[in-house]
Amino acid sequence: MNDKLIIRGAREHNLKNINVDIPKNKLVVITGLSGSGKSTLAFDTIYAEGQRRYVESLSAYARQFLEMMNKPDVDSIEGLSPAISIQQKTTSKNPRSTVGTITEIYDYLRLLYARIGTPHCPRCARKISNQSIESICESILKESEGKKIMVLAPLVRRKKGTYEKIFDDVKKQGYSRIRVDGEIIEITGEFPVLDKQKWHNIEIVVDRLKATWEEKSRLYESIQTALKAGKGDVMVVDVQEKVYSQNNACPFCGISIGELEPRGFSFNSPFGACKTCHGLGVKMEFEPDLLIPDKTKSILDGAIVPWSGRFSSFRRQTLRDVGKKYGFDLMTPINKMSQKQLDIILYGSQEAVKFSYESQSTDSRWEYTNTFHGVIPSLQKNFAETDSESKREDLSRFMRETPCNTCKGRRLKDESLAVEINSLSIMDVCDLSIDSCYEFFKNLQLSETEKYIAKSILKEVLSRLEFLRNVGLNYLTLNRVSSTLSGGEAQRIRLATQIGSNLTGVLYVLDEPTIGLHQRDNAKLIKTLTKLRDLGNTILVVEHDEEVMRSSDWIIDLGPGAGVHGGNVVFEGTIHDILKSSESVTGQYLKNHDAIKFEKRASAKKGEIIVKGAAENNLKGIDVSFPLGMILP
Repeated sequence: MNDKLIIRGAREHNLKNINVDIPKNKLVVITGLSGSGKSTLAFDTIYAEGQRRYVESLSAYARQFLEMMNKPDVDSIEGLSPAISIQQKTTSKNPRSTVGTITEIYDYLRLLYARIGTPHCPRCARKISNQSIESICESILKESEGKKIMVLAPLVRRKKGTYEKIFDDVKKQGYSRIRVDGEIIEITGEFPVLDKQKWHNIEIVVDRLKATWEEKSRLYESIQTALKAGKGDVMVVDVQEKVYSQNNACPFCGISIGELEPRGFSFNSPFGACKTCHGLGVKMEFEPDLLIPDKTKSILDGAIVPWSGRFSSFRRQTLRDVGKKYGFDLMTPINKMSQKQLDIILYGSQEAVKFSYESQSTDSRWEYTNTFHGVIPSLQKNFAETDSESKREDLSRFMRETPCNTCKGRRLKDESLAVEINSLSIMDVCDLSIDSCYEFFKNLQLSETEKYIAKSILKEVLSRLEFLRNVGLNYLTLNRVSSTLSGGEAQRIRLATQIGSNLTGVLYVLDEPTIGLHQRDNAKLIKTLTKLRDLGNTILVVEHDEEVMRSSDWIIDLGPGAGVHGGNVVFEGTIHDILKSSESVTGQYLKNHDAIKFEKRASAKKGEIIVKGAAENNLKGIDVSFPLGMILP
């Protein structure tokens, strides 16, 4: 068995036809000056060839969905394992992607809360439990009294499939109607052919009646039948659809949560997401200060920026007529208007206004009476309806992200946020730092039954949190949006995820994982890398960090210079051997830091950059100054 990765004749980019033997199942560091060819050897040669061979081994059908890398300029590579690249790049830009979702910890939390979570009423905060048929019946009579209602037994709620067997089973049970995706179908006819790739809702039509106290006994029997067929759930339709459940309903407020499911805690699913922000936690809204940046200007001077410019004639004439009714004109500076006048301009008015429009290019003239919708509602309509990405991008300049007023930035609906474990909701847990989250689950107070149910889930959650702690990311929260992570943070999260996968026989190629990591956390990172190696993997790291080099099993030093002066193997061997090398600048520095002479820094320039109240991500409204003309750590 070949215990080495053998590269012969590597000439990609500035590599000078080099030959390298890399021991497998070791922690190998490729170092050298910037531009010496480290990344070319690691990523553009070794990883590229490993990925290309893997893709070529797949069927022609599978290859069309995968990116095919070009064959690197190399004579041969022997002993190559399946390769995984963990590079310095940010993760998904999707605003729905968080640290919790990309590490899959949030998936386990959803399962945990669905299995052992304690539901509370989102209105009165009381613990809630099973609801009787009598209480369901009374709730329906109170809410739908005097209305014609339809009692349904939900069988399928927003799930994919064709469900022919359900139709046959319902037919055998003696029901005459079924509702499929909102359409009532007679069972005597044929069951519609459903698209198995789309979501579907299927309910049995149990009864149709008028909700009155005189019909209470009939309603009671219908609900009892529907609950039996719907496995504890009944749906009542008047003008709206309402779901009642024998499971988890508040007897004081009449709110029914229904059976707890993992998808009910997902902000990417309509079953769990806040109805207002659809699970984003924020809303993009037009900001008045961005729409009118200079309030000393008048409308005619272009104070309302998105309503100024070449095509603003119609808008100016509209605002002229609004001004006639509310006491301002196009020459009035914005800061001279009353708050009421400004609010009417921005948000509109329900009072009728007489408008007239004169065409600038023809003699045409129109007159009409209508309400004025306002600048912001008009822009919101344009933003929502436009198919032009450039138009959407242009309008987004005047918008700001604001926390959702309904969920307060928590992404989930109230019913999901009201489910708790040890007094914390799932979003409360995700708001904790990784360290605090780990301690919370480590010291969780559960009954014997809950411990039995949660045992395997907690084991997975704790191990993944431990991996994040080991790579120095203990300060992050699971709710941190992945697009706000630095390149180094994103790389270490992927590294922690790979450890959790427990793969063996893999070649991992990493790009300077210590970047952005405090020196005190280097030991944790090195421990993680050695653990990945000890699973039976080869770890190839492009790195400058001294501590990582001293902990490696093998070092490859490229150089001696950069660009055309690089691309040669200056040294390859162990850390003990490189200290004896007279040719390796890296070895000389590791042996004696004073061997490398640095030029004296120029004196600092006068002046400074002052930042006040910085509160982005986890910054706590800090004030800081940066002197000019200096290199600052």
